[in-house]
Amino acid sequence: MIGRRFRWRRVAFALAASLALGLASATPADSVAVPEPALKAVLFFKLPQFVYRADGDRSPPPGLCLLGGGPLHQALERLARAPADGRPTRYRAIASLDTSADCDFLFIGRAEAASLDVHLRRLTGRDLVTVSDIDGFARAGGMVEFALRRDGEGVQILINRKAAQRQGVEFNAQLLRLARIVEP
Repeated sequence: MIGRRFRWRRVAFALAASLALGLASATPADSVAVPEPALKAVLFFKLPQFVYRADGDRSPPPGLCLLGGGPLHQALERLARAPADGRPTRYRAIASLDTSADCDFLFIGRAEAASLDVHLRRLTGRDLVTVSDIDGFARAGGMVEFALRRDGEGVQILINRKAAQRQGVEFNAQLLRLARIVEP
Protein backbone atom coordinates (compact mmCIF):
# COMPACT_ATOMS: atom_id res chain seq x y z
CA MET A 1 0.00 0.00 0.00
CA ILE A 2 2.74 2.46 0.92
CA GLY A 3 4.64 1.54 -2.26
CA ARG A 4 1.60 2.31 -4.38
CA ARG A 5 1.00 5.56 -2.59
CA PHE A 6 4.42 6.95 -3.38
CA ARG A 7 4.84 5.44 -6.86
CA TRP A 8 3.07 8.37 -8.54
CA ARG A 9 5.22 10.87 -6.62
CA ARG A 10 8.38 9.07 -7.67
CA VAL A 11 7.29 8.96 -11.32
CA ALA A 12 6.36 12.64 -11.30
CA PHE A 13 9.60 13.56 -9.55
CA ALA A 14 11.69 11.48 -11.96
CA LEU A 15 9.98 13.11 -14.94
CA ALA A 16 10.33 16.56 -13.43
CA ALA A 17 14.00 15.91 -12.66
CA SER A 18 14.73 14.79 -16.20
CA LEU A 19 12.80 17.76 -17.57
CA ALA A 20 14.58 20.11 -15.20
CA LEU A 21 17.94 18.90 -16.41
CA GLY A 22 16.94 20.02 -19.89
CA LEU A 23 15.44 23.34 -18.78
CA ALA A 24 17.71 24.50 -16.00
CA SER A 25 20.92 26.34 -16.58
CA ALA A 26 24.16 24.62 -15.65
CA THR A 27 24.28 23.88 -11.93
CA PRO A 28 26.80 21.97 -9.84
CA ALA A 29 26.22 18.22 -10.03
CA ASP A 30 25.68 17.87 -6.30
CA SER A 31 22.88 20.46 -6.10
CA VAL A 32 20.34 19.68 -8.82
CA ALA A 33 17.00 21.19 -7.86
CA VAL A 34 13.80 20.79 -9.83
CA PRO A 35 12.43 24.22 -10.76
CA GLU A 36 8.87 24.84 -9.59
CA PRO A 37 7.49 25.48 -13.12
CA ALA A 38 9.00 22.20 -14.36
CA LEU A 39 7.39 20.24 -11.53
CA LYS A 40 4.00 21.87 -12.10
CA ALA A 41 4.28 21.25 -15.84
CA VAL A 42 4.89 17.53 -15.25
CA LEU A 43 1.95 17.32 -12.84
CA PHE A 44 -0.32 19.08 -15.35
CA PHE A 45 0.95 16.95 -18.23
CA LYS A 46 0.34 13.70 -16.29
CA LEU A 47 -3.06 14.74 -14.89
CA PRO A 48 -5.13 13.25 -17.78
CA GLN A 49 -3.97 9.78 -16.69
CA PHE A 50 -5.74 10.24 -13.36
CA VAL A 51 -9.02 11.76 -14.56
CA TYR A 52 -12.22 9.94 -15.49
CA ARG A 53 -15.02 11.62 -17.39
CA ALA A 54 -18.69 10.71 -17.27
CA ASP A 55 -18.68 9.90 -21.00
CA GLY A 56 -15.69 7.55 -20.52
CA ASP A 57 -14.19 8.53 -23.88
CA ARG A 58 -10.39 8.43 -23.65
CA SER A 59 -9.67 7.90 -27.35
CA PRO A 60 -8.87 11.41 -28.61
CA PRO A 61 -5.59 12.88 -27.39
CA PRO A 62 -6.21 15.23 -24.48
CA GLY A 63 -5.99 18.93 -25.28
CA LEU A 64 -3.89 20.77 -22.69
CA CYS A 65 -4.13 24.55 -22.72
CA LEU A 66 -2.44 27.31 -20.77
CA LEU A 67 -4.15 30.66 -20.22
CA GLY A 68 -1.89 33.41 -18.94
CA GLY A 69 1.51 32.14 -20.12
CA GLY A 70 4.37 32.52 -17.72
CA PRO A 71 7.26 30.18 -16.96
CA LEU A 72 5.07 27.11 -17.33
CA HIS A 73 4.73 27.62 -21.08
CA GLN A 74 8.28 26.62 -22.01
CA ALA A 75 8.15 23.50 -19.81
CA LEU A 76 4.80 22.43 -21.27
CA GLU A 77 6.01 22.91 -24.83
CA ARG A 78 8.91 20.54 -24.16
CA LEU A 79 6.67 17.95 -22.53
CA ALA A 80 4.11 18.06 -25.34
CA ARG A 81 6.62 16.44 -27.66
CA ALA A 82 6.30 13.15 -25.71
CA PRO A 83 3.16 10.98 -25.45
CA ALA A 84 1.08 11.01 -22.25
CA ASP A 85 -0.49 7.74 -21.15
CA GLY A 86 0.73 6.20 -24.42
CA ARG A 87 -1.21 8.78 -26.45
CA PRO A 88 -0.07 11.98 -28.11
CA THR A 89 -0.94 15.20 -26.33
CA ARG A 90 -2.10 18.44 -27.86
CA TYR A 91 -0.75 21.52 -26.07
CA ARG A 92 -1.14 25.18 -26.81
CA ALA A 93 -1.05 28.50 -25.03
CA ILE A 94 -4.22 30.55 -25.43
CA ALA A 95 -4.75 34.28 -25.09
CA SER A 96 -8.40 34.17 -23.99
CA LEU A 97 -11.18 31.78 -23.05
CA ASP A 98 -12.75 32.47 -26.44
CA THR A 99 -10.08 30.22 -28.00
CA SER A 100 -10.43 27.34 -25.52
CA ALA A 101 -13.00 25.26 -27.41
CA ASP A 102 -10.65 22.30 -27.99
CA CYS A 103 -9.17 22.33 -24.48
CA ASP A 104 -9.83 19.33 -22.22
CA PHE A 105 -7.52 20.56 -19.44
CA LEU A 106 -7.07 24.28 -18.86
CA PHE A 107 -4.27 25.64 -16.68
CA ILE A 108 -5.04 29.20 -15.59
CA GLY A 109 -1.75 30.98 -14.91
CA ARG A 110 -1.06 33.37 -12.07
CA ALA A 111 -1.21 36.31 -14.46
CA GLU A 112 -4.98 35.71 -14.57
CA ALA A 113 -5.49 35.92 -10.79
CA ALA A 114 -7.38 39.24 -10.97
CA SER A 115 -9.87 37.71 -13.44
CA LEU A 116 -10.21 34.33 -11.74
CA ASP A 117 -13.85 34.69 -10.63
CA VAL A 118 -14.89 35.85 -14.11
CA HIS A 119 -13.02 32.97 -15.76
CA LEU A 120 -14.53 30.33 -13.47
CA ARG A 121 -18.05 31.68 -14.09
CA ARG A 122 -17.49 31.59 -17.86
CA LEU A 123 -16.21 28.02 -17.65
CA THR A 124 -19.23 26.72 -15.72
CA GLY A 125 -20.86 23.94 -17.70
CA ARG A 126 -17.84 23.49 -19.99
CA ASP A 127 -16.46 19.99 -20.44
CA LEU A 128 -12.93 20.66 -19.21
CA VAL A 129 -10.78 20.21 -16.13
CA THR A 130 -9.61 23.49 -14.58
CA VAL A 131 -6.14 23.65 -13.02
CA SER A 132 -4.09 26.50 -11.56
CA ASP A 133 -1.38 27.51 -9.13
CA ILE A 134 -3.26 30.64 -8.04
CA ASP A 135 -3.60 30.68 -4.24
CA GLY A 136 -7.15 29.71 -3.25
CA PHE A 137 -8.05 28.40 -6.73
CA ALA A 138 -9.69 25.18 -5.48
CA ARG A 139 -11.69 27.02 -2.81
CA ALA A 140 -12.84 29.54 -5.44
CA GLY A 141 -14.38 26.75 -7.55
CA GLY A 142 -11.48 25.45 -9.62
CA MET A 143 -10.92 21.68 -9.75
CA VAL A 144 -7.17 21.17 -9.20
CA GLU A 145 -4.72 23.54 -7.52
CA PHE A 146 -0.95 23.08 -7.40
CA ALA A 147 0.13 24.78 -4.17
CA LEU A 148 3.58 25.09 -2.71
CA ARG A 149 3.97 23.02 0.42
CA ARG A 150 4.21 24.98 3.64
CA ASP A 151 7.78 23.82 4.15
CA GLY A 152 8.62 25.02 0.63
CA GLU A 153 9.66 21.51 -0.42
CA GLY A 154 7.61 20.59 -3.45
CA VAL A 155 4.07 20.99 -4.64
CA GLN A 156 0.87 19.83 -2.98
CA ILE A 157 -2.19 18.93 -5.03
CA LEU A 158 -5.49 20.36 -3.81
CA ILE A 159 -8.70 19.00 -5.33
CA ASN A 160 -12.22 20.43 -5.23
CA ARG A 161 -14.19 17.23 -5.90
CA LYS A 162 -17.56 18.96 -5.84
CA ALA A 163 -16.56 21.34 -8.63
CA ALA A 164 -15.24 18.39 -10.63
CA GLN A 165 -18.32 16.23 -10.07
CA ARG A 166 -20.59 19.04 -11.28
CA GLN A 167 -18.70 18.79 -14.60
CA GLY A 168 -18.85 14.97 -14.71
CA VAL A 169 -15.19 14.59 -13.74
CA GLU A 170 -13.84 12.11 -11.20
CA PHE A 171 -10.28 11.47 -10.10
CA ASN A 172 -8.36 8.22 -9.79
CA ALA A 173 -8.20 6.92 -6.20
CA GLN A 174 -4.40 6.97 -6.37
CA LEU A 175 -4.43 10.73 -7.03
CA LEU A 176 -7.05 11.33 -4.34
CA ARG A 177 -4.83 9.61 -1.76
CA LEU A 178 -1.96 11.95 -2.63
CA ALA A 179 -4.06 15.10 -2.79
CA ARG A 180 -5.78 17.17 -0.15
CA ILE A 181 -9.53 17.52 -0.73
CA VAL A 182 -10.75 21.12 -0.48
CA GLU A 183 -14.32 22.13 0.31
CA PRO A 184 -15.40 25.53 -1.02
